[in-house]
Amino acid sequence: MIVSDPACRPAEPDVLLPEPALSARPLRIAVIAHLRHPIAMPFMGGMEAHCHQLVTALAARGHAVTLFASGDSDPALPLHPIVEQHYEAVLPWAQWHGTPALTAFQNAAFGRAWEAIAGGGFDIVHNNSMHPTLHALAKQDRVAMVTSLHVPPFAGLANAIADHRAAWLRQTATSRAHLATWWHTPPGAASVVHNGIDTDRWRFRAQGNGRAIWAGRITPNKGTAVALEAARRAGIALDVAGPIDCMDYFTERVAPLLDDLRVYHGHLGGAALVEAIGAASVLLSTPMWDEPFGLIAAEALACGVPVAALDRGAMREVVGDCGALASDAATLADAIAAARLISRGACRARVTRLFSVPAMIDGYERAYAAAIAGARASSCASTTAVLA
Repeated sequence: MIVSDPACRPAEPDVLLPEPALSARPLRIAVIAHLRHPIAMPFMGGMEAHCHQLVTALAARGHAVTLFASGDSDPALPLHPIVEQHYEAVLPWAQWHGTPALTAFQNAAFGRAWEAIAGGGFDIVHNNSMHPTLHALAKQDRVAMVTSLHVPPFAGLANAIADHRAAWLRQTATSRAHLATWWHTPPGAASVVHNGIDTDRWRFRAQGNGRAIWAGRITPNKGTAVALEAARRAGIALDVAGPIDCMDYFTERVAPLLDDLRVYHGHLGGAALVEAIGAASVLLSTPMWDEPFGLIAAEALACGVPVAALDRGAMREVVGDCGALASDAATLADAIAAARLISRGACRARVTRLFSVPAMIDGYERAYAAAIAGARASSCASTTAVLA
């Protein structure tokens, strides 16, 4: 087991590269969401929750925001639908991933988004999708764009970023650990912007109920079965919440580990999820991949719930000294006991200090300013070359 130690914690996260300050005037911002799931509660995962919060927070700061997403997203958002339904409802990823049909579906949808953006007078595009074609379009049309890198590099997206470099194209990663994996990112073109937590929504609870909780998509790379095994070893009750993303995994690996103390509660969303997490004594986070951030861990900390997690990806950076880290189910059982000794007040303070929504929006605004400045400088250089 690796228990976080305040004496050897990593440097506190910040923006890696200096960026120009944003002008005081509000911006016209186009936010492009991915299309696998709607941007609506109950959120399928962290990307949907992040996109919803991003749009809401930018609008609250006074910017004019338009969200390009599926038509079944939250109607309370400033929505410009680019497809009627998210593609999981019509072309499920498990069956259609990598097929010409799904590729054509996305190309057509993002093409419609780009047509609207081209005629919409936007100052900046915030690309919150993972679609490679948008990088070629933004470079070709000299449109300032900031891309949030929510996932580790995969060939299509990584190559698109490497092949379409421009002063007006910026990237942000959700952690230092995540940014380090993006060797395709052009030098000086990226910064770290941690996800922000709405601490009014994820409210502090001074005491837990003695139970552990695990929440997220039930799929192999989220490690639900590892959490259940660790809870059994630790002798602690565990509440499991989240959508079943892989039925075979649930049936074969997760369901056999459920019992009277370790219970699956279905897909909780909204206030029900906040209540369930805030009531717990410890959150189990079990990424089986290099998690770029781990939004649910930060949300739990905001409620005062310490975290016992597998030491993958950004977990060490997010949890810091407010959790205990482990390498497998056996050591995670020990980490559960260690995490429960951590002050709930310290957990809340860490999120307030490092992962607030205003800090996230500040970071994105700096990235917007850099992309806009790059576009203007490029335009001036082009004009000077023509006049010469």
